Amino acid sequence: MSRIVVVSGNPRAGSRTSALAGAVGDALAGEPTPLIEAGALGPGLLTPGDEATAAALEAIKGAEVLVIATPTYKGSYTGVLKVLLDHLPARALAGKRAVPVVTAGVAPQAAAAEALLRRLLTELGADVAPGLPVIEADLPDAAAIAEKYAAGHPAA
Repeated sequence: MSRIVVVSGNPRAGSRTSALAGAVGDALAGEPTPLIEAGALGPGLLTPGDEATAAALEAIKGAEVLVIATPTYKGSYTGVLKVLLDHLPARALAGKRAVPVVTAGVAPQAAAAEALLRRLLTELGADVAPGLPVIEADLPDAAAIAEKYAAGHPAA
């Protein structure tokens, strides 16, 4: 299993949020990291025994550090991310470090959604690192944002 696993909660695979999350994971690891696109799991998220969903959950459980990213939808994290994480049993992330990465149109939205994601990750038992709320206008600088975050939070 990979030490760092990235989970993107964007319903659309290949999104700017996914790119930012991947860049953060890569910067923290110093190498490419696995990326789970929750949106790409599609109906399998709701299908008992779905192999792709089971593999994603095993990767999440096997990681030491999780970069969990989401765009802001209706003031919070996405439903597809919540559905994926709802498959985990209570305290499934105990002993893991989680880095919440949230994108939004404006800074207050990003900060508010980051706080909600932080609560969810804490509920699952994760040791939550300082979050990374990013506004959409800054997303073209994803690599620089990720490098700056990793430099300031090497223990993440």
